[in-house]
Amino acid sequence: MAVSIRLRRMGSSKRPAYRVVVADSRSPRDGRFIEIIGHYNPLTEPPTVKINRAKAETWIKQGAQPSNTVKRLLANVPDAG
Repeated sequence: MAVSIRLRRMGSSKRPAYRVVVADSRSPRDGRFIEIIGHYNPLTEPPTVKINRAKAETWIKQGAQPSNTVKRLLANVPDAG
């Protein structure tokens, strides 16, 4: 199974908020997922990003491929430790 780490859109019309999820790459954007590892809200000033870096690194070591947006978010999230 090809696994990816990507954003899942939440929120109402014109008010997006996103969850960072681990999902099968064949499932739809807002469909089934394996695990929620964080969230992202671009509407706050500054944008709110909270990602469990340990879970993300565990999934990446197991072969999950982060999307381009998630790669950018992970690069900007400080270490929790």
